[in-house]
Amino acid sequence: MSENKSFTALEALSILIVDDMKSMRLTIRKMLQTINIGGKLRFAENGKEGLEVLKQGKFDLAIIDWNMPVVNGIEMLENIRKDPGLRDMPVIMVTAEAERDIVSEVAESEIDGYLLKPLTLEALDKRIKAVIDRVHNPEQFTLHRNKARELEEQGQYKEAIEEVKKALAHKPSASRMLRRMGLLHFKIGKHAIAEKCLLKAVAVNDQDTISRVYLADYYLKKNELEKAAMHYLKILSLSTRYNDKAIDIGERLLKAGLRKQSLQIFSRAIQRSRKTNAFRERVIDICLGHGEVEFPQYLIEEAIQQNPANYNLVYKAGMIFLESGNREKALAHFMNIDRHVRGHLDAKLQIAKILCANKRILQADDYLNQILRLDPGHEEAIELRRTL
Repeated sequence: MSENKSFTALEALSILIVDDMKSMRLTIRKMLQTINIGGKLRFAENGKEGLEVLKQGKFDLAIIDWNMPVVNGIEMLENIRKDPGLRDMPVIMVTAEAERDIVSEVAESEIDGYLLKPLTLEALDKRIKAVIDRVHNPEQFTLHRNKARELEEQGQYKEAIEEVKKALAHKPSASRMLRRMGLLHFKIGKHAIAEKCLLKAVAVNDQDTISRVYLADYYLKKNELEKAAMHYLKILSLSTRYNDKAIDIGERLLKAGLRKQSLQIFSRAIQRSRKTNAFRERVIDICLGHGEVEFPQYLIEEAIQQNPANYNLVYKAGMIFLESGNREKALAHFMNIDRHVRGHLDAKLQIAKILCANKRILQADDYLNQILRLDPGHEEAIELRRTL
C-alpha cells in the first residue's frame, strides 16, 4: 500500500470510542482530528452500550477503555471476539492501570494493541497506524491462525491442528497459538499432548492466565489437586478474575486434607480481592464447615481490627473462640458487644454461660436477670437459671 493510499484510508476510518468519562471521549476525538485519523466517529459510555452501537453498522476500529462500569473493556472484547461478524475488527485497549492485571489481560486476550493514559498524540498515531497496517498486510501467522479458526468451527480439528502448526512455524513462542493447539488436542482426545501444549504456553508466557486455568481444570478433573493448586496460586498473582473459582478450589483442597495449599489459595484470593470483607467472611464459613478453626480465628480478628464496630462479626468471633475452647477470648468479644450494643440478648446469654462454666455464679446470675428483665419468657435463660 502506498503512503498516499494509506493516509487516505486512515482519514476515512470508521471508529468507535468507548469510555465512561465524557472528557476522555472528547479528548480522543480531538486527538484523532489533530492527527487526521477517522472519518466517522461514534461514542459509547460502557461496553454494553458499545456492543449495541457495533450492531448498528460496520466499524474499522474500536478504541476501548479497560476500566468501565456495567461491562468493562475486557468483557466487551470477549463479546466482540465471539461474534463472527465482529471478531476480526481491530481493538485498541486504553487503560490508566499500571498494575499487573492489565498486563495479564493483554497477554491472554485478542487485543491488537493497548495504550496507557495519559495518551499522547505520538503514541495514539503510531498505535493506530501499526494496527491498521496489520489489517491491510496480514502476516502469514495471522492467515494460518484465521484458517485454523475456520476449520475448527467446521469441526475439522485435525486439519485445524495442521494450520496451527504452520502458524507456530512463524511464531514458535505465541502462547495463544500454543494454547489453541492444546485445546484442539483435547477435542480429539489426545489429552497428554494437550497438556504439553498448555505447559509450553505458560513456559513461554508466564502471564498466560487462560492457559493456566485450562491446565488447572484438567488437573482437577484428574483429581491431581496439588498441581491444580500450584497453577491457581499463580493465576491469583496475575488476575482477580478467577477469585470466586479459586475459593471453590480452596474448599475442595481443604476437604481433601490439603490444608496448606488450601489456606495459601484462600489467603491470596482475599489479598487480591476488591471485595475483601465478603471474601474473608465466605472463607471463614467454609473453614468452619470443614473443621478448620485456627485460620478463621486469624481472619476474623483481622476483620474486626479493620471494622471494630461490626458487632455481628464480633459476635461471630466470640462463637468461633468458644467452639475452639478459648472461653476467655470468647468472653472478651461478648463483653465488648455488651458494652456497646444495648440489649444484645445473645451476647448476654453467652456471657452468662461462660461465667457459669467458670463457676462465677453470682455474675452469671446477674446477666440472667438482665436477660429476663428484657425478655421474661426467655427459655434458655430460665433453664440456665434453674441449674445455678
